[in-house]
Amino acid sequence: IIFTIMIKKLLLILAFISLTETTINDKNSIADSTRIEELNSFYSNLSKTVAEGDFDNYSKAYHEDAVVIFAFDENKISLPIAKALAGWKQGFVDTKNGKNTSSVEFRFSQRIGNETTAHDTGIFVYTTSNSDGSNKVEYPIHFEMLLVKRNNKWLGVMEYQKSKASKKEWEALKKYNFKI
Repeated sequence: IIFTIMIKKLLLILAFISLTETTINDKNSIADSTRIEELNSFYSNLSKTVAEGDFDNYSKAYHEDAVVIFAFDENKISLPIAKALAGWKQGFVDTKNGKNTSSVEFRFSQRIGNETTAHDTGIFVYTTSNSDGSNKVEYPIHFEMLLVKRNNKWLGVMEYQKSKASKKEWEALKKYNFKI
């Protein structure tokens, strides 16, 4: 009898733990889904600002103290976002003025985070050409992005451009269905 009572108590405790874990997992799943939707919007906005040559709104996607790391070349370097943006500005101006066309597309292999922090890993392809389509160049890059949410807005804190990516690697990320 004592053994039966202990078994029943143990089963009751396990059922409670399982129910609690399911509730927590459901809440986490909803929070993850919301975060992913918000971050998809963040990356869609980045793509839009690049295509439109909208330097001001592109700049606003980053925290003022953000850092960009370029490690895909021989000259590995880390820069404050202000310095990186200064180097990118002319490309935005040229796109806005119709001198060239630019685009960026993102795909992800891993997305980790909570309601206020996120770390995304994947590949982006930055494409640029003259306005007539000549001199088209694609830059597929493995990247990581660290973000924080401040005042209901996601901001890039760290962009790590790790290495060049191949077309095969880019295509392999299609299966994750995170394409923006």
